[in-house]
Amino acid sequence: MPPVRIRERGRARKGTMKTLLKRLFKLYPAQLIVSLICLVFNVFGNLSSSVFVSLATNALTQAGKDSFNPFVDVYPISSTFGFTIYSNVSYLLIILGSIYLVGILASWTWNRTMAIVTQKFMNDFRKAMFSHMEDLPIKYFDTHAHGSIMSLYTNDIDTIRQFISQALPSLIQTGLVSIFVFFIMLSTSVWMTLVVVVGFIIMVGVVKGLGGKSSKYFIKQQAALGQVEGSIEESIKGLKVIKVFTHEQKSAEEFDTLNEELRDYATTANIHGNVMMPVMGNIGNFLYILCGLMGAFIYVFGWKNLSFSGYEPIKGDPARFAGMIALFLMMSRMFANNVNQFSQQIIFIVMGMAGASRCLELMDEKAEKDEGYVYLCNIKYNEDGSFEETDEHTRNYAWKYRHKDGTIEYRELKGDIVLDKVDFSYDGKRLVLEDVSIYAHPGQKIAFVGATGAGKTTITNLINRFYDIADGKIRYDGININKIKKADLRRSLGIVLQDTNLFSGTVMENIRYGRLDATDEECIEAAKIANAHDFISRLPEGYDTMLSGDGSNLSQGQRQLLSIARAAVADAPVMILDEATSSIDTRTERLVQKGTDQLMEGRTVFVIAHRLSTVQNSDAIMVLDHGHIIERGTHDDLIKQKGVYYNLYTGAFELE
Repeated sequence: MPPVRIRERGRARKGTMKTLLKRLFKLYPAQLIVSLICLVFNVFGNLSSSVFVSLATNALTQAGKDSFNPFVDVYPISSTFGFTIYSNVSYLLIILGSIYLVGILASWTWNRTMAIVTQKFMNDFRKAMFSHMEDLPIKYFDTHAHGSIMSLYTNDIDTIRQFISQALPSLIQTGLVSIFVFFIMLSTSVWMTLVVVVGFIIMVGVVKGLGGKSSKYFIKQQAALGQVEGSIEESIKGLKVIKVFTHEQKSAEEFDTLNEELRDYATTANIHGNVMMPVMGNIGNFLYILCGLMGAFIYVFGWKNLSFSGYEPIKGDPARFAGMIALFLMMSRMFANNVNQFSQQIIFIVMGMAGASRCLELMDEKAEKDEGYVYLCNIKYNEDGSFEETDEHTRNYAWKYRHKDGTIEYRELKGDIVLDKVDFSYDGKRLVLEDVSIYAHPGQKIAFVGATGAGKTTITNLINRFYDIADGKIRYDGININKIKKADLRRSLGIVLQDTNLFSGTVMENIRYGRLDATDEECIEAAKIANAHDFISRLPEGYDTMLSGDGSNLSQGQRQLLSIARAAVADAPVMILDEATSSIDTRTERLVQKGTDQLMEGRTVFVIAHRLSTVQNSDAIMVLDHGHIIERGTHDDLIKQKGVYYNLYTGAFELE
């Protein structure tokens, strides 16, 4: 199945912001309320300076009249909404200083709180994404490029961080300031406010035009960045193959194509984004001039100043005019700057919503369904041959079957696995397996042979329920595997894959990965079973040697031996060996074969192998071709039949 890209349409799905904000407020309601209150105080502090300048101007213009001292004498400095304010410059300065102190404290509090909330939210969001991702079915990772998935945790998460830490507070702040400023201007002069409204309409048009184009290309930039990261990840992973086939030039050309696409989107996005700021700034400058001219017309021609205070002529009253025009010009400048600031945040808002949309898509992916109610438990045998459940690791297991009536039935785990007329399709259209029936009795070794794509690995993937069958039945000790809890089912299966995956950590930790509660002694014993103890002892720090880069400091054979040791420490009743020796040299293969023989003793084993020498001692060999079992029997039986297996064994034709 070809991988598909994660959302790259350049649009966020509906309801993304609502979902994100709901999640944010649900996690940190108290902190956000505190931040909002502090934000309001901060806005009030920013506005107060302009208002107090106007009030002080009104007071200072009275200086010299009737021996009036603006710093000492109280004077009616403002009359709005029917209320008259009496004060002087000294009082105003004291009040303004107090407001500034409160504003500084509020600003420090909300910035600090939002920084903490943002990082905690990112931490929790990543955890939730990763936890949910681990619950997704294997099919999701088969159909989504790994580089694009990685991009969710880097680029897209970062856009959410920018939205929460920068765009959201700025959006709230500019919104509050704009509303307060608008009503202050409206209460001062409706005529001059009309000029600001016209300018605001022009600004909205500019934001819609330039901002819309900029946002669209910024989102495309994010999607292209994900593809570039995916290409880098793929090239690093396949660097040996690139070098072996001297594919460096072609690989570089493919990367250059993606990188050029990223450059084009980024250039276009930044051109529109960078142009918008000076354009909006100059519109604000013109608006400032027009407001000043409108104020002059009101004063010179004696227009009535329509405000919420009523129709009041201001001609001939320079004191009142000076205070009004000073306040209004500062308010208009603040209003224009806030609209400009808001326009700059649109990009981060749109990018944040697009990134959040992709992350939420991952969160909305349906997790693996697990309706099982049969559990795996450890048991110990009594002297009379009966057994009972125990918390000890006894290496003996039973299925704990809880019936609907509440009664509990224990069924000893023997490793009897039956596939009965199984059909399976990856895409729901073309059958990969058809009418496959296999019977593996306890302790038997069943081998699968066939060309690549015949369905060998698919069968083992169905046994551990990485995928669910389309038709038929799979029974484990007589129990339909759909009734068994997936975790318990997989815990009963030890798997050694062809592609070995080792994790960053010590050799001991990688072996213990098979069973996290295993002791050091059990891990060492497992390494001896896998014939890995000898080479581990020769490592610089033995079992404490650190591995990194998927065990790149070990040979392929050594890595595979560790994988077998990991399966050995899991001590599972059923083993699956998926071409475990295909990448190992002949000498190491003998070591692995000796180790796996010990590992398989007393267990039901499924073996997939290209080297037919490794399956000769199997109890049954299944020859598959295009999803059908065309031959079955022991090695001797199949040789006598002189069919496909005989031709493979004698070299008449190859598996491929």
